[in-house]
Amino acid sequence: MTHHTPRPVGLAQLSLLNTAPPDLVRIAARAGFDFVGVRVRPVTPTERPYDLQPGSPMLTETLARMQDTGVTVRDIEFLLLDGSDQRDHWLRMMEAGQALGASSLTVAGGDQDSARLLNTLATMAEDGRSFGITPTLEAISYQPVASLAQAAGMAREAGCRIVVDTLHFNRFSGGGDAGQWDALRANASLVPLLQLCDGPVARPASRDALVLESRSERDVPGEGGFELAEVVAALPEGLPVSAEAPSDRRVSELGELGWAVRLKSGVDAVLAKADALRESVTQTKSGVQ
Repeated sequence: MTHHTPRPVGLAQLSLLNTAPPDLVRIAARAGFDFVGVRVRPVTPTERPYDLQPGSPMLTETLARMQDTGVTVRDIEFLLLDGSDQRDHWLRMMEAGQALGASSLTVAGGDQDSARLLNTLATMAEDGRSFGITPTLEAISYQPVASLAQAAGMAREAGCRIVVDTLHFNRFSGGGDAGQWDALRANASLVPLLQLCDGPVARPASRDALVLESRSERDVPGEGGFELAEVVAALPEGLPVSAEAPSDRRVSELGELGWAVRLKSGVDAVLAKADALRESVTQTKSGVQ
């Protein structure tokens, strides 16, 4: 039996978007997660803002919960780089992230001007060095930077990294895209974090439907049609994974803790399947029957 490298498993803020970070840490600990991702800046006008700037009461409470539980913060989010000057925003986000002990800040490419977007990413990467935070560019299926190849090319040139989200990995060009798989394997060294969720194989028909699915209608890992174990097996063993699976309906049905427990169980099952797949491939290559 092959020994498998332990990997940290996290709970993304989007899975429990309306749960304040101190409570997210507490719930993550009870559900068996090792880390959380935290949203330090709201993405939409209707989102509940969480003040995690240095000196804020919520930061103090979050740090206390982290110390009590051992749960850490690995990543912060989220900034859509749309071509406007957002340097003040990302500097504040990096201040909060540094206070939380985060190492990455997730961004998306919403700027149609690729040269300007590249310059923005490079400036962010330079600013992040003094905070110990690296921008991670996420390819999002309904934004201008939609493919892993696009994201990886920009990240390499700008000096940042990429986040792989299994929803957007599958939704680009309707899923099953050979170029996505090639880009995943070719750029595995750029990936510090894999975000896991599941969903139907069929791609939603409109951009609005893609956005709705992304923000509030994802499935538990292992309970949909995505090839999740294959994605995990294509990336380095021991790579941290995070459950990013928002579902307003099921949070309402199961409660915050119930949903977190369900997600952890799903992630564990996918990881076990990926380990078995990796071991099978290794044995085949070595000629072991």
